[in-house]
Amino acid sequence: MAIPTYDDVNLILRLYDMRREEKLRTARDWFVRNFKPKTFEEMGQLVPMGSQENAYYRQVSTYWEMVASFLVSGVLNYEIFFQSGRELLLCYVRIKPILPALREFVGNPAELRNLEIAAMDYIKWWEHEAPGAYEKFVKRIGG
Repeated sequence: MAIPTYDDVNLILRLYDMRREEKLRTARDWFVRNFKPKTFEEMGQLVPMGSQENAYYRQVSTYWEMVASFLVSGVLNYEIFFQSGRELLLCYVRIKPILPALREFVGNPAELRNLEIAAMDYIKWWEHEAPGAYEKFVKRIGG
């Protein structure tokens, strides 16, 4: 992996600042507490179109898809991000069970693809750094 730069650090700090914005903070709190569907049907009940919960889901998933796009495109250094960006992985673990059906529903096989790619790389990195920690993380967050 490339050596992290001050630009990487500055971008991570800006992303962290964005996470502190009130609406995103509320959406993230809701997501962490409530978003645990195992099927697309459960997701539909949890986040019906037009609901506040649907807005929360979209805000969180698109925020982390945006961050993942920075990683996947090479704009942001993976390793330095992985050291402090575990919430990206939480988002992916919670969305993973419904991702194939979501992609079919929206007619976009690339839906949240950056999130998936970055999460897979994160899991590999974490397994190298701390074997077994990912499995414990998934159990802890109810994934």
